[in-house]
Amino acid sequence: MSNTTSTHIQLIARPEGWPTPADFRVATVAYGDLQPGQIRVRNEFVSVDPYMRGRMNDVRSYVAPYVLGETIAGGAIGRVVASEAAAIPVGSVVLHQHGWSDIVQHDATTFRVVPELPGVPLSLYLGTLGMTGLTGYVGLTAIAGMKPGDTVFISGAAGAVGTAAGQIAKLLGAGRVIGSAGSAEKVRLLTEKYGYDAAFNYKDAPVREQLAELAPDGIDVFFDNVGGDHLEAALDVMNDGGRIALCGAITSYNTTEKAVGPDNLANIITRGLSVTGFTLAAYLHLAPEFNAKMTGWFSEGRIAYDETIVDGIGNTVDAFLDMMRGANTGKMLVRVGGGSAQS
Repeated sequence: MSNTTSTHIQLIARPEGWPTPADFRVATVAYGDLQPGQIRVRNEFVSVDPYMRGRMNDVRSYVAPYVLGETIAGGAIGRVVASEAAAIPVGSVVLHQHGWSDIVQHDATTFRVVPELPGVPLSLYLGTLGMTGLTGYVGLTAIAGMKPGDTVFISGAAGAVGTAAGQIAKLLGAGRVIGSAGSAEKVRLLTEKYGYDAAFNYKDAPVREQLAELAPDGIDVFFDNVGGDHLEAALDVMNDGGRIALCGAITSYNTTEKAVGPDNLANIITRGLSVTGFTLAAYLHLAPEFNAKMTGWFSEGRIAYDETIVDGIGNTVDAFLDMMRGANTGKMLVRVGGGSAQS
């Protein structure tokens, strides 16, 4: 009889405004013996992402809200430590969506085996080589129809999606890529490490003023992770026929007040703009195309990345809150560590 236990982070209250540690609990979950077709995985990294904030609200969205009292679901990567599934033997590295825990036990069909690439940290499968990078690729190509020579503006450019999207835009032939970030250090990283042609600190002056100065000839593509004043600023400088891919609106995720819309929405009409919101689930068929290109770029040394890593599954909530406040550069991850399992 197995006596394996696992530490899980669960949602116990719907946040009002900014989440607090009191909205979560650390729970110990006991697993029984593996059933046929199941595997047990010791997680190495779990992901914290902005979209998780929306799932904490009990409102209609593109994915069901988290259930109170249950473990926060989301991306994680780990190694199989026990298996009753012939297709996924012990030692395999697997991706899954079972979320915030140190050990997970479930049907093998809910895991995907990924290769261990020489010199590539497993954590990158949760970032640049995974859904984060794919989000940037889909937004630029399938949604915004970016063409060589386009001027591209990416908001929240120093985050996980932004750092990937800026590089992908350049690799796909963008003529000029502009980004926004929340500190002078992040602005330097965008231009010195990630290949952005220009960047600005949105805290220094109104975004409208700074973007107009850096894009005197307008922009053709806007990849929006932020919303609010960034969307308003982009609408000011969009060229005729410009395309906007709405990926996120982090400025409004934790507000308790009604968000104020841009005052220049008429530009969408007068300039013939296309504005399309998207979520990744409808575009997973592009993953093989993305994987082939990204793996090639990475092997050629053409992709840079940053990770902000917090140690310990018990610190996952702190990592999530820090990420929501913009404390991360690149992908924010939790390195699970030794865990609490006894087999």
